[in-house]
Amino acid sequence: MAPVNNPMRERLLEAAAELFYARGLRAVSVDKVIEKAQTTKVTFYRHFKSKDDLIVAYLEVRAKLERDGVDAAIAHGGGDVAAALGLIAEAVGGLACTPGFRGCPFINAAAEYPDADSAVRQTVDAHRHWYRTAFARLLAPLDLDDPAGAGDDLMLIRDGAMVGGYLDEPGAIAASFLRSAKAVAGL
Repeated sequence: MAPVNNPMRERLLEAAAELFYARGLRAVSVDKVIEKAQTTKVTFYRHFKSKDDLIVAYLEVRAKLERDGVDAAIAHGGGDVAAALGLIAEAVGGLACTPGFRGCPFINAAAEYPDADSAVRQTVDAHRHWYRTAFARLLAPLDLDDPAGAGDDLMLIRDGAMVGGYLDEPGAIAASFLRSAKAVAGL
């Protein structure tokens, strides 16, 4: 795999991210990504072996952004679960209110790649596993009977917020997420 700081690879990833998120993974061809990035097929295949490799790289970039945000919220909360949940709710609500919001790219990818053995689906599953463990880590100071189960509950609430932000009123997502998350945490 090419280094992450390779400008052409980054340009391809940026073009893919914009197209994949707006139109869907399967709807966007490699040729469209190449055209948007203003490069050639040779250059594309120098950086990615296949479209699925590009999709996995796109999802890994999105995962890093989300993980950095959640980790920052947990760290900023400093053990105050309510404060950290408030920051996460604010981020989820802010994301849902951005123009062009089309839901969670991981949920969208899972819908387009139902085969659990595909590299795309394994990337989605790895990110969702990370989220569950991050939520369990966030809830650890509360000494809950089942922090893993509560982490699963928060994951479900987060998924619902992502879908609701796309289908419902995005402005209400942060408050709804926070109320639901606090109920799970017993706060």
